[in-house]
Amino acid sequence: MSAFVRLDGVRKQWSHTVAVGPLSLEIPRGEILVLLGPSGSGKTTVLRLLGGFEAPDAGRIEVAGEDVTAVPPARRRCGMVFQHYALFPHLDVGENVAFGLPERGTSDPKVAEVLALVGLAGFERRRVQELSGGQQQRVALARALAPEPRVLLLDEPLSNLDPSLRERTRRELRALIKRVGITTMFVTHEQEEAFDLGDRVAVLHAGRLEQLATADELYEHPATLFVATFVGRANVLRGKTAQVFGAGPGQVLVVRPERLALADAGVPGVVRERRYTGAAAFYLVETELGDRLEVLARPEAARVGDRVYLEAVRVLAFPEERA
Repeated sequence: MSAFVRLDGVRKQWSHTVAVGPLSLEIPRGEILVLLGPSGSGKTTVLRLLGGFEAPDAGRIEVAGEDVTAVPPARRRCGMVFQHYALFPHLDVGENVAFGLPERGTSDPKVAEVLALVGLAGFERRRVQELSGGQQQRVALARALAPEPRVLLLDEPLSNLDPSLRERTRRELRALIKRVGITTMFVTHEQEEAFDLGDRVAVLHAGRLEQLATADELYEHPATLFVATFVGRANVLRGKTAQVFGAGPGQVLVVRPERLALADAGVPGVVRERRYTGAAAFYLVETELGDRLEVLARPEAARVGDRVYLEAVRVLAFPEERA
């Protein structure tokens, strides 16, 4: 599938700090690409570069085959949903949605159309202060969609919602984006959010692209030690412990908690903590070599103080220099 959005060797530097790049990636038409990474990894900067709110120091940005590297934001046709929504409190819902339209009129049928699309039909005259956080997020989304953008950009739009609402809201958001069929770039630092929303996930670290893949591929086949430890829970083994679990010289091992088993033989240790989660429990096992490893097993598998043995079902190996 050909790329609808292309970033080729894009680089951005603040003073003496490289914020992004050089970064190259492609987004097919209609795909939801999630940028995932810790604070300071360059996620929002990439989003702002694509939207035209920042200019790259080097590289090229294309949308639908058009070079937009030097095109101002208003002419790029990118819809933006900011983290704090940036709604105008002195305007009602309809006026907020109409703000990005050429005539900015609430009588424009597009206002009612996009509000119905986001599940807010009939809310045109409501004040934004009267809305819940989830409803405000949908108004911001409707405003971004009203001008019929080519690309939708979302900068952590769910971060202000109560945890109980996030799961439902992100399912609804993904369904809506897919129904519209718009090419989307979504920024988050939440792994679960990235996995739920994205067709593919780009993991960023210190402005570099560590890996671009599906959620399954990132978890099962991480390309770097950073990805292996950032995505999912992980035990990192070095030195003698790594050698016991089969590492070669200069290797670091990563073992997921569910890939460590409480067995009849193996690496000896003592259960120091047990955290019950319902269907399973997390056990913190201190080995004779002094490592404290997390194991996911049946709730009845062990008790605090029990002497146990650990066996690795599957390990991931990385060169020490990539730590």
